[in-house]
Amino acid sequence: MRAQLGSSGVTLRRWREQDAPVLHRVVQESVAHLRPWMAWVADGYPPEAADAFVASTVADWDKGAAFNYAIFVSGRLAGAASLMARIGPGGLELGYWLRPDHVGRGVATRAASLLVAEAFRRGAQRVEIVTDAANTRSAAIPKRLGFTVVDRRPPQEPITSGEDGLDVIWRLDPDRG
Repeated sequence: MRAQLGSSGVTLRRWREQDAPVLHRVVQESVAHLRPWMAWVADGYPPEAADAFVASTVADWDKGAAFNYAIFVSGRLAGAASLMARIGPGGLELGYWLRPDHVGRGVATRAASLLVAEAFRRGAQRVEIVTDAANTRSAAIPKRLGFTVVDRRPPQEPITSGEDGLDVIWRLDPDRG
């Protein structure tokens, strides 16, 4: 995977150690927005969590377990996106989140599109996005990018306050990407 990707004002870049303090600040500013959907902020997000996440991204990248990117818009951290090798051989799961002031502006869709293209460029046979059935904003992204629903199942993570407890699995194959 390439360390930096960009298009239409959105830049994705590998996390760096010095990003941890700004990541912590952005998550803290976004907790009310993220908490209904993201279990990892349910009990808060201390500075140590940002440090640990950024440090883990290096090891995950080196092992090929996950390719985590910071999303920047006009040089400002807007959120994060990842390709994770946790859905079996040939597949990558794509995840994303944004700070609230960037929601509804096409940023997550552009970031996801960049990661889909990179995944297929690197030989992935499929990319999947998992959304909770209640998270219509998040589900709009795979819809826009041509993904199709292939399954619905109970969630793998604890259910948060905004979720209804049904994961929707969206898939895109290279011939449709």
